[in-house]
Amino acid sequence: MAMDVTLRQLRAYLAVLEAASFSEAARAMHLSQAALSGLIKELENRMGVRLLDRTTRSVSRTVVGEAFEPMVRRVLANLDEALESVTSLKELRRGLVRVAAPETLSCTLLPELIARYSSSHPGVDVRFDDVPIQHVLAGLQNGSTDIGFGPAGVMAGVLADESVETHLICADPLWVALRTDDPLTKGEAVSWKDLRDRPLINYMPNIAINVLSQVPPRHHPKQLVPVHRVNTALSMLRVRQGVVICPSMAGSLVRGFGLTFLPLRQPTVTWKIALFARRRASLSPAVESFLNFTLDFAPNWAATGLEKRRAGERHKPG
Repeated sequence: MAMDVTLRQLRAYLAVLEAASFSEAARAMHLSQAALSGLIKELENRMGVRLLDRTTRSVSRTVVGEAFEPMVRRVLANLDEALESVTSLKELRRGLVRVAAPETLSCTLLPELIARYSSSHPGVDVRFDDVPIQHVLAGLQNGSTDIGFGPAGVMAGVLADESVETHLICADPLWVALRTDDPLTKGEAVSWKDLRDRPLINYMPNIAINVLSQVPPRHHPKQLVPVHRVNTALSMLRVRQGVVICPSMAGSLVRGFGLTFLPLRQPTVTWKIALFARRRASLSPAVESFLNFTLDFAPNWAATGLEKRRAGERHKPG
């Protein structure tokens, strides 16, 4: 029985109670008085009980109508709240985006991206995790992460169901961080051959596949010193001989450790950065908005990096 009751009938019922008049209620709902009376009659027939007592001069609730009124108000209020909630999500007045990225991106590109997005979408809560790339991938797989960032080739073979899509957003050349007392700092650039005899303090996962595969084997570093974090690698370089390879976007981070940062050439190797997201059919409006914002903003990263490199960005402390 209740499934046959319409929202229009319920709204008509409340309009009559609030106006205490069929004619006034009809005007408020932009209906004829006959149409309004028909809605009330349909409601009472569907309910199987009289809800209103009518006289030529007044209208009032029956005992059942009095008990029914607060229930109707609660139903309509809950519906209005639900519709407003959906509208807020659609219009990005609220929402949640869960973002994850490994350390190098976490301390270079992501803070600026999130700050700019939050400035234009203050109602959306962007929650960011700076975690190893393995955790980024796991979060995408189990649904705890909406948007992930990392090396472009890292998703290959991870998700057989193709539930995650990959967007290449930036290709950044690798540079080399050096101690200020390293003789290589006297040049304008460094070649891979120059690094062969220096320990490479390496924080990059899968460096053999993602980086060294693009370098002639005869120029590969003879010694790798593995660590997990770029900050650890740069801290170690301050107190021991060696080199650290970073994307050029990490210039401010490298300079913060008092190190020299130079282009790495012969060959020039780029670090391709990708955005990973669940397939668009499963994205919320907030996540879709963050994804589109990032894809629109990504060219700025490349342009900024190119501008700095053209200016010959180089730092020699002291």
